[in-house]
Amino acid sequence: MDHSKMEFRNVSFRYQDDMPWVLKNVSFTIHANEWVAIIGHNGSGKSTIAKLMNGLLFPQEGEIYVNGQLVNQETIWDVRKNVGMVFQNPDNQFVGTTVRDDVAFGMENHGMPRKLMIERITESLSAVGMSDYEYHEPHRLSGGQKQRVAIASVLAVSPKYIILDEATAMLDPKGRKEILNTVLDVQDQRNLSLVTITHDLLEVTQADRVMVMNEGEVWLEAGPREVFSRKEQLQKIGLDTPFVTKLAEELQSAGLTLTREPLNHQELLEELWTLRSRM
Repeated sequence: MDHSKMEFRNVSFRYQDDMPWVLKNVSFTIHANEWVAIIGHNGSGKSTIAKLMNGLLFPQEGEIYVNGQLVNQETIWDVRKNVGMVFQNPDNQFVGTTVRDDVAFGMENHGMPRKLMIERITESLSAVGMSDYEYHEPHRLSGGQKQRVAIASVLAVSPKYIILDEATAMLDPKGRKEILNTVLDVQDQRNLSLVTITHDLLEVTQADRVMVMNEGEVWLEAGPREVFSRKEQLQKIGLDTPFVTKLAEELQSAGLTLTREPLNHQELLEELWTLRSRM
């Protein structure tokens, strides 16, 4: 039986007994080596999902399985070896006085042997392009560099799943793109599953699959092309669509027929070239 997946089975969660449910009967599966983007307006439950994946919270109803193992108080440390989390604000994740100490911290928590730790520090910093900063103080780094170190710290534990919870939100577009490329390189090298919780629509267009959350429920699960083709419905639940999607819609309403929903500038250009050659 293949256990390499993460599964939510009928999960419901609320922060207190007298508060409304933040998640209501949520079920989904994330497979090995897959990139799933989770989107939804604020309060739709997406960040709560991230914290449940990593055992920072536990559901009142339903079960969560990581590689066949039920997530609960007893299994939490095993689960965290498999599920690494990078948050929006890297400053909250720094504990060491140097970048090196910081990357070592997670491994120390898991009681890894020192020789392995030294190897992993080198490998992880190299994977995120931060080898030259091993002895720097984390608070002196730029936002993008801090996020790279946070990713290296997670990678060092060698998880099977990496969750980025709004991890690029505080960066400018260039920094966002760099961090995303870094993570995608790593995913490629290590066959990781990637879960990104994000507002960045360009990031969403590149994912294998998109999960749209609305009011604590899975509203839609589909490929990015299908998700963004439902512009009007997305807008009704308070979500925007990428600029290219909007432009394509304007062109269609002006009488141009496009064969498919373009996801980026390149695809839109190809559509327009095809149209021109048919004229």
